Amino acid sequence: MNWLNEVLNNDPDPAESQEWFESLKAVIDHDGPARAHQLLNGMVELTRRAGAHLPFAPTTEYINTIPPGQEAKSPGDAQMEWRIRSLIRWNAMAMVVRANRKPGDLGGHIATFGSSATLYDVGFNHFWRAPSEDHPGDLLYIQGHGSPGIYARSFMEGRINESQLDNFRMEVDGRGVSSYPHPWLMPDYWQTPTVSMGLGPIAAIYQARNFKYLESRGLMPKTDRKVWCFLGDGETDEPESLGAISVAGREGLDNLVFVINCNLQRLDGPVRGNGKIIQELEGNFRGAGWNVIKTIWGSYWDPLLARDTSGKLRQLMMETVDGEYQNCKAFGGAYTREHFFGKYPETAALVANLSDADVWRLNRGGHDPHKVYAAYHEAVNTKGMPTVILAKTVKGYGMGAAGESLNPTHGTKKMDDEDVKAFRDRFQIPVSDDQLKDGQIPFFHPGEKSPEVEYMLERRKALGGFLPQRRPKASKSLEVQPLQTFERLLKDTGEREISTTMAFVQMLNIALRDKQVGPRLVPIVADEARTFGMEGLFRQIGIYAPHGQKYKPVDADQLMYYREDAAGQVLQEGITEAGAFASWLACATSYSTNDLQLLPFYIYYSMFGFQRVGDAAWQAGDMRARGFLLGATAGRTTLNGEGLQHEDGHSLVQAGLIPNVRSYDPTFSYEVVTLVQHGMQRMLAEQHDEYWYITLMNENYSHPAMPEGSAEGIIKGMYLFKDAGKPKKGEHRVQLMGSGTILREVIAAAELLDKDFGVTADIWSCPSFNELARDGQDAERHNRLHPEAKPRKAYVTQQLEGRQGPAIVATDYIRAYPEQVRAYVPMHYTVLGTDGYGRSDTRANLRRHFEVDRFHVAQAAIAALAAEGKMTAKDVSRAIKLYKIDTDKPYPLYA
Repeated sequence: MNWLNEVLNNDPDPAESQEWFESLKAVIDHDGPARAHQLLNGMVELTRRAGAHLPFAPTTEYINTIPPGQEAKSPGDAQMEWRIRSLIRWNAMAMVVRANRKPGDLGGHIATFGSSATLYDVGFNHFWRAPSEDHPGDLLYIQGHGSPGIYARSFMEGRINESQLDNFRMEVDGRGVSSYPHPWLMPDYWQTPTVSMGLGPIAAIYQARNFKYLESRGLMPKTDRKVWCFLGDGETDEPESLGAISVAGREGLDNLVFVINCNLQRLDGPVRGNGKIIQELEGNFRGAGWNVIKTIWGSYWDPLLARDTSGKLRQLMMETVDGEYQNCKAFGGAYTREHFFGKYPETAALVANLSDADVWRLNRGGHDPHKVYAAYHEAVNTKGMPTVILAKTVKGYGMGAAGESLNPTHGTKKMDDEDVKAFRDRFQIPVSDDQLKDGQIPFFHPGEKSPEVEYMLERRKALGGFLPQRRPKASKSLEVQPLQTFERLLKDTGEREISTTMAFVQMLNIALRDKQVGPRLVPIVADEARTFGMEGLFRQIGIYAPHGQKYKPVDADQLMYYREDAAGQVLQEGITEAGAFASWLACATSYSTNDLQLLPFYIYYSMFGFQRVGDAAWQAGDMRARGFLLGATAGRTTLNGEGLQHEDGHSLVQAGLIPNVRSYDPTFSYEVVTLVQHGMQRMLAEQHDEYWYITLMNENYSHPAMPEGSAEGIIKGMYLFKDAGKPKKGEHRVQLMGSGTILREVIAAAELLDKDFGVTADIWSCPSFNELARDGQDAERHNRLHPEAKPRKAYVTQQLEGRQGPAIVATDYIRAYPEQVRAYVPMHYTVLGTDGYGRSDTRANLRRHFEVDRFHVAQAAIAALAAEGKMTAKDVSRAIKLYKIDTDKPYPLYA
């Protein structure tokens, strides 16, 4: 042990130290390393108690975590599995290369699956359970760029046909398969969308937590179910990838396994060319309370490490940076002998009897199925903490000169004929040179009755069925409470002033009492429950805490004290919108992952929704999520005093960008109740794959009773709130439209117009210009494509047609929001909105600044009438003077 001699040479009392080392060696030989570890831990604790400072070492040696003698042995047929893996590699490569030899430059990736094929193969063959009568099934977050390999496996299993493979990335005509995992495009196949970097890891963490949540509440039985998340080492640069790992460690999510494919390369070059990404990640995850398994070296390294009595090989492994490891795989055995092993005489001697080809074959752990099996086996048997497997691989493994371990390899989607032949030879694919003539690359299937296919099917049968697979609908729909259940919220509040947020909370409290639906509702907040008046839920249904409440809360003597409970229903996520949304997403897709319908209600400052987690919101649409997002304190002028970073005037525009989001800006409590009840009916009873965004305000005012027959218009996005009656001869009439709190300014503007100018107004509440615009676009398209059919009319047109006067609309949102329906408004149309940055002030001053208060609405109506020749420029000037409108003030967009 030369390394020990070096230690003793610098020791003030080498004789005493020698005795300690010999004693420890005797313990290891007699009782094993676990006993030695236990003794050392005790010594460390004793030393610390004596006052010594022993720094925490976040990393271990750059070798495999599991010693060869402790590796669980795979029960599989190693040769058969290599054969299957080789065929899958071929078909995955063929998919991408064939696609890119066609016109259209479709793109695709070969290198990612090349590096991770073994990581998936071992999981599919031995670990990943499908949903069955006996097991709820594991959930897979598959690395998006590796999708060709997953399709190739399904092709071998008979789940995907050759035509689908040949139409990779050609989906428009319904024949092909999607570029990446997309449940929206392949609703029976892909479980989770992952290719937007970083979203898979955070979603996986909260999904695993959601399984624990459901088990703790008794909604699901406890099982050994696992969430497996695959990601690349380059992907860990995304904040979402590592930002929530402390949640998993803190809550002991032993149902979660991360597999990080450490091929040392991102899209443009090395992940940490001057450092060591595996060591960096080990420190991050160990510090967050994870079980870290490093699978760095393959079995061919075991004899070398066993002969490394000097410790120089281990030292060299630690000293070598990732950029140099990349060179070793790119430039071959001779380069590795000279530039790696040749650094020290001791390491050069270790490979003296190996040929350059033997040196090049020294494999990385992520390509060794025996090492991967051992890592997976330890991961699934780890209790009390999540596990991350750091598997070292080669980017573009198998591609040879076309891209193995080269910087541009991530985007490589073409291979020339010689590279294809080299690939064929390396993996012993039974395809002849004649079959490769003229640029042809055939797919290869060994036959339904072949030993390879029979082996694959037997393994999947033993594990419950095929993966990936997705459940499109829950087996049972839920009966939703009728609208009249919330009758008291549909009535006039009289002198009692409330906000729409308060109306929602009251409705939620009523819904929670329902025996069938109530337990399936999941309130979610990001540390703002008190802001939104929801603190009463703390005592009523409790805050979920996996370990219960181990302390007496400071407000224990109060009615609405802070109560944490292992069976709590509220998810109080702390100050993390990304985490809260990921938690919402897990609940919103429970109907698919668990065959258990949940309906999550995530309430937050509206500015911190789509703007902050917009990519995850798009992911939720792709994942066919069902649930409610409640954008509270919504509007540019409603959240007075908070200022530019808080005041939202565009979330409804952002919501409208996601095809299966239905979004609304209600003004009155009956509108809120009608919308929420209808959304519950759509998502829980009818199982539509959509989610709803509803704005809520913190402004208190009186609410009128629900007008008879208004429910349909509320849902469609527009209804007549006040009919001014049949116009009198010579009377000037306008159509005033609004939503949210600004509708109240519109109502007040109608009174000003009548009092000051004798102009009457029909008043329209328009809870959703997004829904109105979509309806109009649908009608417009139908008419264009069906020229001989009876023309359809947009709902907006139907409502306003035959009404007199120009239309004026004002909302608390940017003008682009109501501008969407301009083409369907059958009259002069004036739009007022809150374009520009928000600022702190009173509501009245903010509305004056953004020109959406009652005075600007009234003046805009006079100006519109004048534009139609029904009033004069003097009338417009009188309105400006009467309402004290500053005509020299800059446009708010630039102010």
